[in-house]
Amino acid sequence: MTPAIADVRRAVRESFAVAGLPEALDSKPVILVGVSGGADSLALAAATGFEAPRAGIRAGAVVVDHGLQAGSADVAERAAAQARSLGLEPVLVLRVDVAQPASAGGPEAAARAARYGAFEAAMAETGASRVLLAHTLDDQAETVLLGLARGSGPTSLQGMAAQGGAYLRPLLGIRRAGTRQFCADSGLEAWEDPHNGDPAYARVRVRHAVLPVLEHELGPGIAEALARTAEQLREDADALDALALDWALELTTQTEDGAVALDVRGLEADPPALRQRIIRLVVSNEFGVALERVHTLAVAQLVTNWHGQKALDLPGVRVVRQGGRLIFTPA
Repeated sequence: MTPAIADVRRAVRESFAVAGLPEALDSKPVILVGVSGGADSLALAAATGFEAPRAGIRAGAVVVDHGLQAGSADVAERAAAQARSLGLEPVLVLRVDVAQPASAGGPEAAARAARYGAFEAAMAETGASRVLLAHTLDDQAETVLLGLARGSGPTSLQGMAAQGGAYLRPLLGIRRAGTRQFCADSGLEAWEDPHNGDPAYARVRVRHAVLPVLEHELGPGIAEALARTAEQLREDADALDALALDWALELTTQTEDGAVALDVRGLEADPPALRQRIIRLVVSNEFGVALERVHTLAVAQLVTNWHGQKALDLPGVRVVRQGGRLIFTPA
């Protein structure tokens, strides 16, 4: 067993342990691996095919055919055959229609939405409760840089979670070079997605132009540093979100006509990071609306800079200050 194979297998074992598997699978004893046929997903599939039976877990695979290039159906069937050869069963191949024209996030976001829709369908069909995704440390670093460029704030700089809902990402501590070496050491022939070399995609430009320049100019270890930053921000965000939830329960009441109200004095006493989280949390939970930062700051102005402003009409919600309360109603 080579170091690359040992590293990836260990990452999968540790991911099972963190997720509480197999105990957490009592009612749904199947997990699925998202397999594209690329080196990252093949390495994950092979390691899962090895580790899952030893842990008492039944592992299958789901292959998503985005239909974005000629021959995509053949690529998907080849990836499915490789998954079966690695001991994964059941193996599903799902064809999706990527929204055209692309969503507001561009073609990458449209493809991602279609892909996750397929994962949800695969879980429903097989009874699986987890899907393992092959995002690597390099993917995490690229995600953090893209979030930084967008100015999306700490949420996007947290990158991807190793465990989020039904999704596990065991390889976030593994470099892309490691998955390629795993495939070479295992005799696995990986498919090279031509989109991964297309500079029309922002992520490709970050991968092939931005990160190499940073490594050259600032020294090696940039990808690892970005991944560490994401992990630290996620820890901080989790702590603040927990505080926001506890405090929101204390500050939130209901008016006689059923509107949601927040206590102004309590919000005013909070530091800005906590105040804004409480506002976002209440609006999200009560109205299903994700406020942008500019909207959250406008609501906060009703608390910290009150001089008789009119009601705010925001996407999906209306906010007005009445005495010592902020009143939230559907827009």
